[in-house]
Amino acid sequence: MDSKEIRELIDLVSRSNFSTFELERNGFRIKLVKDEVAGSPHSATVAVAPSPAVVPAATTPVTAIPQEAPPDAAVVDEELVTVNSPIVGTFYSAPSPDAANFVDVGAQVKTGQVLCIVEAMKVMNEIESEIDGEVVEVLVKSGQPVEFGEVMFRLRPL
Repeated sequence: MDSKEIRELIDLVSRSNFSTFELERNGFRIKLVKDEVAGSPHSATVAVAPSPAVVPAATTPVTAIPQEAPPDAAVVDEELVTVNSPIVGTFYSAPSPDAANFVDVGAQVKTGQVLCIVEAMKVMNEIESEIDGEVVEVLVKSGQPVEFGEVMFRLRPL
């Protein structure tokens, strides 16, 4: 990702209603966070990994946040596989409020098995397991908003 694309992202996020925007592509990760406390609707905080030095000069105030590792990449056990939200939306652990959860901690899941639903713009997106494994952690509560890339589950491969 070149500096022109990064500037365009900063400008897009500054003009949008987003408070946070994350993008990961080919091992490059950028996270843009609006700084509403500063009082300026165009102020933003930028975190770039793996090389924070790539942050370009911009017309809006920008601060680089050094990161050793992205927060959603924190690994409790090196064997565990994370299931991240592919979109911004609302997390649902069951198909309806009165139904049982798709999975709970300790459940064994198969590849393609539905783990949860993430609702985005009134569309229910089923999130499926990409591996056969055991659910070790469910990190999100039903009805809670999730961000793009946010870790929702940790699975131990079987």
